[in-house]
Amino acid sequence: MLKLSEKPVYRIIDANINRAKEGLRVCEEIARFTLENRTLSSNFKAVRHAVSAASAKLAEKIDLAEYRESREDIGKNILGRELRRRNIKDIFLANIQRAKESLRVLEEFSKLKDPRVALTFKNLRYALYDIEKKSLKKISDLSALG
Repeated sequence: MLKLSEKPVYRIIDANINRAKEGLRVCEEIARFTLENRTLSSNFKAVRHAVSAASAKLAEKIDLAEYRESREDIGKNILGRELRRRNIKDIFLANIQRAKESLRVLEEFSKLKDPRVALTFKNLRYALYDIEKKSLKKISDLSALG
């Protein structure tokens, strides 16, 4: 039987796994199709797959989707700046930030379930900082061309 206090934790973990992987996928597609950079694309893909692997360890004994309540999510209609994108750099920045923030949330909430997985999310977040820096340099170089 699930403790009442665990349900929000599982919902937070589930939402942030999805958010991190979605943000990483967008960045991966920019690296692949806009930058045409195999290394950066592979780096984003590797982080995305590592998020999946760490998530699987975290949720070995529980189906996180069982706790998903998308229809009732009070945050789903809050758009903020989501509809404002001027260019590919804006899309990249929004999604890399989304991925980094989600990895931080996963790191914090994983501490409640498995500190080793929390450390994995921390390491992935720091790896992402490096990939972000390299990607932004390429995106800036691309923008300077035209």
